[in-house]
Amino acid sequence: MRLAIPSIGAETTPGSLLGNHEAVMRQFIKVVINNGDYSALNDLVHPDYVYRAPGQEMRGAEDIQTLFETYRSAFSDLKILINDLIATDDRVAIAFTLTGTHDGALMGIEATGKRVKVNGTVFSRFEGGKIIEEWEILDQLSLIEQLGVACLPARDHHAEPDHSCHRIHR
Repeated sequence: MRLAIPSIGAETTPGSLLGNHEAVMRQFIKVVINNGDYSALNDLVHPDYVYRAPGQEMRGAEDIQTLFETYRSAFSDLKILINDLIATDDRVAIAFTLTGTHDGALMGIEATGKRVKVNGTVFSRFEGGKIIEEWEILDQLSLIEQLGVACLPARDHHAEPDHSCHRIHR
């Protein structure tokens, strides 16, 4: 799939770079993540792409495609909603909400059929008009809590402790 993203040329101004970086990120989320169209990766991701998350580092379009395929196989209706997007110089910061129905295995957790809504952030750096580096934080604890695998303490400090939730996945 060829995307209609403005190219970076000699006439590019700093303001148009910010718009281009924003457009690339919006296309990345819409086409690659939300629609599962991995053919767009080469148009959006630099050949030296690096993805980092706590405890994780992946390199290249193939690795990131594998990550998204893993999540899409666990959440066939996976969607990312951009809550906030800030572009500056060669970077874009996004606060997002991931939603989906857990209808496949993920991290050894069999399908629960539960809907999840998880917040996250991603910071992306650009080179040559493409995403070259990303740092992502996804609220994994909230994810596994929503799947019923772990429980957080009650938020109301005056409430009686809930001892019914003890299913920590091992």
